[in-house]
Amino acid sequence: MKFTVQDVKDYIEQEDVMFIRLAFCDVFGKQKNVSIMASELDRAFESGIAIDASAVEGFGSEEKSDLFLFPDPSTLSVLPWRPSQGRVVRMYCDIKYPGGESFEMDGRHILSRAVAKAAEKGISVSFGAEHEFYLFKTDEDGRSTGVPHDEASYMDIAPEDRGVNVRREICLTLSEMGILPESSHHEEGPGQHEIDFKYSDALEAADNSITFKSVVSAIAEQHGLWADFSPKPLPRCSGNGLHINMAPHSADGKDYLEPFMAGVLKHIAEITAFLNPTEASYKRLGTFKAPKYITWSRENRSQLIRIPAASGEYKRMELRSPDSEANPYIAYSLLIYAGLDGIENNLTPPVSTDLNLFETNEDELDGIETLPQSFGRAIKAAEQSEFVRAILPARVIETYARRG
Repeated sequence: MKFTVQDVKDYIEQEDVMFIRLAFCDVFGKQKNVSIMASELDRAFESGIAIDASAVEGFGSEEKSDLFLFPDPSTLSVLPWRPSQGRVVRMYCDIKYPGGESFEMDGRHILSRAVAKAAEKGISVSFGAEHEFYLFKTDEDGRSTGVPHDEASYMDIAPEDRGVNVRREICLTLSEMGILPESSHHEEGPGQHEIDFKYSDALEAADNSITFKSVVSAIAEQHGLWADFSPKPLPRCSGNGLHINMAPHSADGKDYLEPFMAGVLKHIAEITAFLNPTEASYKRLGTFKAPKYITWSRENRSQLIRIPAASGEYKRMELRSPDSEANPYIAYSLLIYAGLDGIENNLTPPVSTDLNLFETNEDELDGIETLPQSFGRAIKAAEQSEFVRAILPARVIETYARRG
């Protein structure tokens, strides 16, 4: 259900809501929030709630630090793990300058522009994410010990899989918040898990990814565990990926999946810094089914992009390189623009590479282009890319470059 401003006001009054979290993300996709009392809701909708931009990484300096949060009523969601009396709800916000102009560093604004650009071309893109994470035991202070919660492997069941009840509670909590997981299971690594989501529009999918991480962390803490989304928590085990499924839809009913994929393949090296935005990201690529070659194939999980065996509404492409350190708003924006380039220029993907790239000898791999092999190389490719510079504000690129 998409709530209106009046729907939100009615819900707040009828459901004993005391606190409203106004949520937003920094440039790297880390969720932030400020809580207001229900009595401040009208002010939030009408004139926004001020924040200090200079205290948020990449947002601004002390000289010009006032920004305002305007809640998006369609994103209203209760936080089920908070008390039922004096309830707490959350809304994602648009960030604006004091004069009302959109803040260019706001990832939701960047993604909204990408969605609007696609709509001008009669295109919409559905996104469905596959999130991987580890559950680690904690010490007496609640910090991660780096010791996996179990020693189970891919799709094992209880009692080997000790996280089954944690995943169940995560999925039920997400459902209460209006987010419907498609499936969940134990992953390859010890204590590693995966939860997959149904398709939704780009902005909703990005919001859901941010919500997902907060829910997993909250439920894990209640079970005395630590949720780790980092790309390579255990050096000798599978890394955590964020597989991104995409399906372009057109107003004229044409199938644009192949030219969309061709556009993504064309620009993937330039945008990798924003799909894999930490140095640890590059320790994952090329190991345990995480790709490093710029290739595609049907069904083949050793490739950068695979086309799953599906038809009709489930026909899609799966990009397997990103990890959960990515800001989904920026990642989805870049992927939409890349796909649009493929559609607008009627690009054709290269011949598929129907090999198991993890078992193929070096001679057969010779000449196949690879993703950047370090964050430094990836950010350099982004800085030199006219494509990236036309989409992202210079300050966003500069902020990521400083991280390297």
